[in-house]
Amino acid sequence: MTTIKEKEVKPLTRNKLLGIAGLGWMFDAMDVGILSFVIAALAIDWNLSPSQMGWIGSVNSLGMAVGALVFGLFADRVGRKRIFIITLVLFSVASGLSAFSTTLIIFLIFRFFVGMGLGGELPVASTLVAESVKANERGRVVVLLESFWAAGWLLAALISYFVIPDYGWRIALILTALPAFYAVYLRLKLPDSPQFTAKRVRDRTYGQNIKAVWSKAYAKPTLMLWILWFTVVFSYYGMFLWLPSVMVIKGFDLITSFKYVLIMTFAQLPGYFTAAWLIEKAGRKFVLVTYLLGTAASAYAFGNADTTTSLIVFGALLSFFNLGAWGALYAYTPEQYPSVIRATGAGMAAAIGRIGGILGPLLVGTLVASGYEIGWIFGIFCIAIIIGVLAVVFLGVETKQTELE
Repeated sequence: MTTIKEKEVKPLTRNKLLGIAGLGWMFDAMDVGILSFVIAALAIDWNLSPSQMGWIGSVNSLGMAVGALVFGLFADRVGRKRIFIITLVLFSVASGLSAFSTTLIIFLIFRFFVGMGLGGELPVASTLVAESVKANERGRVVVLLESFWAAGWLLAALISYFVIPDYGWRIALILTALPAFYAVYLRLKLPDSPQFTAKRVRDRTYGQNIKAVWSKAYAKPTLMLWILWFTVVFSYYGMFLWLPSVMVIKGFDLITSFKYVLIMTFAQLPGYFTAAWLIEKAGRKFVLVTYLLGTAASAYAFGNADTTTSLIVFGALLSFFNLGAWGALYAYTPEQYPSVIRATGAGMAAAIGRIGGILGPLLVGTLVASGYEIGWIFGIFCIAIIIGVLAVVFLGVETKQTELE
């Protein structure tokens, strides 16, 4: 088996890689974050029903499911770097073009392609980084990569708060197209994974890679990851894409809801940083279980909160725990497979997760339209997260500081 030797990875190279991949990750988050605010604005501009609002988030996740599967397969054949650049350009251009949509159908078509780019980029980027750093710091570095997501959400919240009320949602979406220019820089500066470069297996078919993910050696971690990804993505997109709209449902005007969500978003950063510190101290399973249980408790409390203070406090705790868990998830996933099927396995797990991302927003829209209370709806997400915790506890294996195959 080919492993990464410590002397092969210089700290400067690692830091550059983290910065380059992290900025791409930040742009991903900025697009997803802005969508949650755009949905609330579109509901007013286009007089959308709750069900139609749910479809916007779900179509985005449908594209992410397709992108994660397709581009994950490609990344094991043509390299992580090339796919990272392609997916970044795809979601940036499609997001910019979506600003010119005149009907909901056209907007949904563009959001599907945005989702394809996002869904393909995220598992490929985490695989690239995981394969490029030493075992004793791999988890921390991948969680730090995921922390750029918080920066992107903060950027989205700031743009939404200062741009959408005065200049409209179209201008906000045009701003998300800017990462396409950054892709030119990536093409010149980003190194590919040393594991992929050292072990280029081009005679393997896509079918062989898919079959290997479910072979006897990897069936148990694959089952664990699929359950975990589905429950985490189902709850995340069901809750966070609806967060500004939930605040409106609870009686706040659009601008006030944007302001409160911005405050909640700041809690994502300490969530990531504490998870990054703990993941090499206490292990992947401990961080996942602890932060997911914190997410479940916060979701239940937020859904049933009835004062402004409690909404902000529990919303901040929800951001803290949920995004910390996301960091651990992205660190844990590529560690389950050898290099020849690593991007395929990570991409397939992410694709299954995106199915949850399709169902989550749709469920919220359907239940809100049927008159169910937000507290009851968030209770469903609480239960889903606990199922993910059980999968980690009973099926997961600790991978802290183990060398990648």
